[in-house]
Amino acid sequence: MRVLLFFVFFFATLALRSTAMAEPPNCAAIEHLSGRYTVCTFDPAKATIRLYGAATLGAGGASYDQLNTYLLRNRQHMSFAMNGGMYHADYGPVGLLVEHGRETGALNRGDAFGNFFLKPNGVFWVHDGKAGVMETEAYAKAGLSPRDATQSGPMLLVDGAIHPRFLADGTSLQIRNGVGILPDGRVAFAISNDPVRFHDFATLFRDRLQCQNALFLDGSISSLYSPEIRRHDRDARMGTIIAVVKNLPG
Repeated sequence: MRVLLFFVFFFATLALRSTAMAEPPNCAAIEHLSGRYTVCTFDPAKATIRLYGAATLGAGGASYDQLNTYLLRNRQHMSFAMNGGMYHADYGPVGLLVEHGRETGALNRGDAFGNFFLKPNGVFWVHDGKAGVMETEAYAKAGLSPRDATQSGPMLLVDGAIHPRFLADGTSLQIRNGVGILPDGRVAFAISNDPVRFHDFATLFRDRLQCQNALFLDGSISSLYSPEIRRHDRDARMGTIIAVVKNLPG
């Protein structure tokens, strides 16, 4: 009887210890207004958040599976990925792209047609355990040299204010994804599971996530890779991918 009680106690202790050691989930489902969203959050001081474009993926872009194959060859794997900004037909970035300290796309402060140029646009950057989202002109004045960065547009929020061009009754509905910074410094990546308007997407970051600054990444090609929730949206080529990378054990 004592032996049986010992093993019951032993395995119960292991179960409690493993539960205590388990990491909280990064991705969660959120309902906001009339839309459903998936939001994934990461602490840049603990998670390795990287940008991958032409320097890694090649001139023809790459899919999530192709990026993961590349990482596995280097004894790494990705635990999360999302399309990371706008690119041209040849998969080159429309604006700034910095990959592991190498600038492969220059900061674009020009004017033209399209969402990227619906100013203010902005930059998402990661460096030395910190991350930020900044409006393009503020980023240019700050003189930052981050390890990884991507420029996109429009900004969803600037200092807590919704982009002035967004309409609460807008008729343009798309699957959309974006990135914002939580009050504690964590990075929040969000993607809508239903087509939504810009204004509603911006209020998700402002009202539910309490972000001060948030950046739209894209609409028509928005996708998510997250083994944690068994989601792998598409195997299409992309010009820029944001990924959370981990080293393989051993």
